[in-house]
Amino acid sequence: MPAPAPALTATRDPGLDLAPSPGLRRRIVSALRLVVIGGALSYRALFNWTTPPMFIGTLLVGPLLQLLFFVFLGRQLQVADDQFYLLGNAVVSASTACVYGGTMAVANERRYGTLGAVLLSPRNRAPLWFGRALPYVLNGLVISVFTLTAACLLLGLRIPVGSLPGLAAVLLAAAAGCSAFGLALGALGLRFRDVFLISNVASSALLLLTGANVPRENLPDWMRSVGDVLPMTHAADAARELSAGGGLDGRGIAAELATGAGYVLLALVLLAVFERGSRRRATLDVM
Repeated sequence: MPAPAPALTATRDPGLDLAPSPGLRRRIVSALRLVVIGGALSYRALFNWTTPPMFIGTLLVGPLLQLLFFVFLGRQLQVADDQFYLLGNAVVSASTACVYGGTMAVANERRYGTLGAVLLSPRNRAPLWFGRALPYVLNGLVISVFTLTAACLLLGLRIPVGSLPGLAAVLLAAAAGCSAFGLALGALGLRFRDVFLISNVASSALLLLTGANVPRENLPDWMRSVGDVLPMTHAADAARELSAGGGLDGRGIAAELATGAGYVLLALVLLAVFERGSRRRATLDVM
């Protein structure tokens, strides 16, 4: 009696298991489209500074005048040299777009009556809100580069050519962290009516507590402690070290990114809590 033929077993290339499934790929592509396209549409719809005159006047001229003010004030007070103020203000200049942009990304949805449609959307909230903050990262980077260039051309700031890639990374990390900070402030716009009062105070705190214009060693201990958890503090220190030829301090960028990640998490938690509270109150009103 002949032996039975061996059963055929399907073989699978182990490398294929590492490839994402079609469903996962579709979800990733959908999330990226929501971040990029949704963020761009929200940016164009909710802001007046998308026109060139408003962009130049609001986001470029203002930080440049701020830079000149603190440099000449520093010369009179003789607290620090020009390089201290030039690099500090080049970093913190991104706060105009990042703090107010991140705040208005949420608050203007409520102001213009489109927040209800956003909250009724079934899409995942993380890419939905992250996409609204992304344009301000780019805005902040452009403003910081412009301010730094103006400092070199008008006030004689000298930066080693080899430090430019590291400085670009520092400015990008600062803009990202500050945009996350602005988004966390904007989350308060779901609960408070005048969220711009909070943004004004926060913007002033960045000027004072991050070491951009006041040496942190001259501040009280509690102010230094607050500055440690604010965006741009570690980026300003890293930028000054790079300009002095000290090389890129990875710990400074890591601290800046960690601070930004903390504010992203805080923003998502606040947005989720306030949204859930709004839905609960709406249900009670209907009942």
